[in-house]
Amino acid sequence: MRTVREPHIQSLRALAALLVLIYHADLLPGGYIGVDIFYVISGYLITNLLLREIEERNNLAFAAFYARRFKRLLPASFLVVLTTGITGWAVLPSTYRADFGRDLIAASTYISNFLFALWNADYQNLGSTPSPFIHFWSLAVEEQFYLFWPIIILILFRLKGRKGVFYGVLAVASFSFIFSLYLTEGSPVWSFYILPTRAWELAIGALILFASERMRERIFSRPQWGLLALLLIVGSSIIYNENTSFPGTAAIIPVLATALLILSMNKWPPFLDKTSRHGVVQWLGKISYPLYLWHWPVLVIPEIYLSRELTPLELVVAIFIVLLLADFTHRFVEEPLRYRAVSSKKVYLSTLLATLVSVFLGLAIIFSYNSSITSASGFSFDIDEVRQKPKNNLDGCHIHVGVTVAPKCEYGDTTSNKTVVLYGDSHAAQWLPALDIVGRENGLKIVSLTKSACPAAEVIKELSSQYRVADCQAFRDSSIKRISQIKPSAVIMTGMQPFTAPNSEINSRNWWLSGEATALSRIKKYTDFPIYLTDTPLPQVDIPTCLAEMAREKCDTSRPISPEVAPGLIPLNPTPWLCEETCPAVIDGVVVYRDKSHLTVAMSQYLAPYLAKELIRLGVIK
Repeated sequence: MRTVREPHIQSLRALAALLVLIYHADLLPGGYIGVDIFYVISGYLITNLLLREIEERNNLAFAAFYARRFKRLLPASFLVVLTTGITGWAVLPSTYRADFGRDLIAASTYISNFLFALWNADYQNLGSTPSPFIHFWSLAVEEQFYLFWPIIILILFRLKGRKGVFYGVLAVASFSFIFSLYLTEGSPVWSFYILPTRAWELAIGALILFASERMRERIFSRPQWGLLALLLIVGSSIIYNENTSFPGTAAIIPVLATALLILSMNKWPPFLDKTSRHGVVQWLGKISYPLYLWHWPVLVIPEIYLSRELTPLELVVAIFIVLLLADFTHRFVEEPLRYRAVSSKKVYLSTLLATLVSVFLGLAIIFSYNSSITSASGFSFDIDEVRQKPKNNLDGCHIHVGVTVAPKCEYGDTTSNKTVVLYGDSHAAQWLPALDIVGRENGLKIVSLTKSACPAAEVIKELSSQYRVADCQAFRDSSIKRISQIKPSAVIMTGMQPFTAPNSEINSRNWWLSGEATALSRIKKYTDFPIYLTDTPLPQVDIPTCLAEMAREKCDTSRPISPEVAPGLIPLNPTPWLCEETCPAVIDGVVVYRDKSHLTVAMSQYLAPYLAKELIRLGVIK
């Protein structure tokens, strides 16, 4: 027997799926809140099903419950995983295969939220193209929720009945929300991806069930509530962006707005009620799950294959394909299998088989990985060597989120009494291979003081997964203290420069130069050579990937950064070492960048003589 679906809930599913689709099409900066809408709906519906079964049977048939979940979610997700895996294996460069196969396995085993939290927590991945499976993180959160929630609800009901469930769910929501606030501040990437910081959103959906009919009639019967909630969702999807600290307090608006829409759904304003019942909206609600599954691989695989963003026309075609695939999946996979009478045992066996097939496909893709690349122009290189990070990234000296004091970190001639300090972010760390050589050859001890996302210029940037204002300032304070103790011959400062001043009308040039001036004022009494090494040219593509896919000259698109520095600093501009008429991706057979931002270790070492010559000219080396 087919379930009659509540049209208002279907319309909310449609809204959630469309927000995410439009967001990933780069048309709506805060459309990612669609995931939060899905979570509230899931918490509401699943808890309702669980309570009804417990109240009817005074128990839960766990095997049947999990079988229904697998039967509902697995067929469509397996189809998308399989199709995406085979398509990616066939058309994407071999450089993607190790990560691509790993991501496929994580998606098919519902642990991808942890994998992508680790991936996004690495500042070195800044600007890299996300995996075609990255959207499976939210499904992993839901599956983990389904694993624990029935047990929690049954225990609470057995203890104190429906009232016990209410207080227990309220406690879960409270503790999860507090933890979300804490982790969003301390480790925003992990807060975004894991169940403990998202559970409160699902719990809010569950709490809706405990609003009595009298409460709904007295408080939520005004049509204005539905209009207000919709405006809050639309407004937050427009105002929020990737720099919004999320989930944290920002998630309160879409979560409570969705709860308000559900609470007031029988009294929505006429235009909203009529729109929600429209055939197209209901159709979008029906296909919302496969739409979510298909949208990201259809959008991102062509971009990876073409090594560029989709044109507006290509984007329209891609969205049409997403809708078509979602509809076909709903009609011919989801619905027929969902209502087919199958025993729980067969469902579990099918689930195991589908998971094994996915894992074996992922392993086959991984084992087909080949790090040796020959570009379209015949240039050969090893992708693993090119993507290797400097030694200070590997020995703990280049510090990351949550760490504010650099270790001892001495390189070059560690016995020398003459010291040069390298100070800044990962764009400072990229120069360590060069300075290590310069130090060893010229009797200089090199001290590395670097932290991800924290340039030496004392600017306050927009929040990111690796950047917190307090952490960066604490790192700068500890570094200045270290410099004051060392009193080095020279301090070489630098940082990734193409940022704009956040939340301010201030001119970005003046903002950055002011940050350099502040840094200078703090170190100038401790060194004779306050050097500012201006940033390396900025690639417009991931260079190793571009070289693997295209003729070499098509990758020569890096843009020089302004060589201007604050008055009083000693300028050192590396752009002439890397650019003539253009900024090539390969110089004398050496790949210049390991990604879309950082120099390769080999190129940094290649530039050591240029750096030494300048330090001799300045008088640092005598």
